Amino acid sequence: MSGPAAVVYRTGESYAQRDVFGQTLLELVEEDPRVVVLDGDLANSTRSEIVAKARPDRFFMMGIAEQNMAGVAAGMATLGLIPWCVSFACFIANRDLDQLRVVVAQPRLNVKLAGGYSGLLTGKSGKTHQDVSDIATLRAMPNMIVIAPADAVEVAAAMRAANAHDGPVYVRLTRDASPTIFGPDYRFEIGRAVIVREGNDVTIISTGVQTIRALEAADLLAAEGIGAHVLHVPTVKPLDTDAVAAAAQRTGRVVTAEDHTIIGGLGAAVAETLGELAPTPMRRVGIRDTFGESAPNDELLEKYGLTPRHVAEAAREVLRAGDQERGAASRGRP
Repeated sequence: MSGPAAVVYRTGESYAQRDVFGQTLLELVEEDPRVVVLDGDLANSTRSEIVAKARPDRFFMMGIAEQNMAGVAAGMATLGLIPWCVSFACFIANRDLDQLRVVVAQPRLNVKLAGGYSGLLTGKSGKTHQDVSDIATLRAMPNMIVIAPADAVEVAAAMRAANAHDGPVYVRLTRDASPTIFGPDYRFEIGRAVIVREGNDVTIISTGVQTIRALEAADLLAAEGIGAHVLHVPTVKPLDTDAVAAAAQRTGRVVTAEDHTIIGGLGAAVAETLGELAPTPMRRVGIRDTFGESAPNDELLEKYGLTPRHVAEAAREVLRAGDQERGAASRGRP
């Protein structure tokens, strides 16, 4: 259940989630003797190299062998350790999927998964290294928690919550720097959505870094006199269904936004929830059943319809549809 609206800061400061991830991972290693780090030969890119350099005794380079990495992590977990498996999202959610299902998720072992370079914005690494369906894949796996932080502050807080949770957790991370929206007083809780902007005309529900673009979309709408209510969903599973339903009922119109396919991701999870608890007209902003490609970030966001302008237009569209329905009803039309 969502708590009071979080204070949103716009300091102009930007940080890469992967940098904060590496530093927080080192802090966890120093604080908790059970924490060990396993990397799939991507330590420089994922920033787990921060641990490798400072605490080589707690770092294990597993090579390009993600299936084996999952098996080793499972074995370590049975001995009371807390292994963090680190790689690109495309490898964490796909290459070792059978091992994750059988030796991690089914026995509900205490293994943490960090998927870097998620979504479209992967530094021109190519569509083979992009994963726009990792949330859908791991959300469908029993016993798996799925977290997509919005900014650097939430990355650190979510990692600490994941480390404290007894069971498998997937943390979705982005590559490039993005603005900070939460302050030092922000408190993350697994399974809790956060209101980041109050409004009464249309609800925007988003996850991950897309929440930053949702807030920018709300600014565009505010300039037109439209009040957007923005709900940030850092934990896609378990979903804060009460908060989603309440946010939908507040405005009667919903837009979801995510840097992920609309099939099986946040938009699908919200649609499932509203279908059961609070049927509401909605539009989904996300990637439309296609793979990505290599290009500069702004061009990718534009081509795949993820910019603040696209989110704002989806909000206008659902508002227009509602106005048309009310107009037809007032004229006695079916």
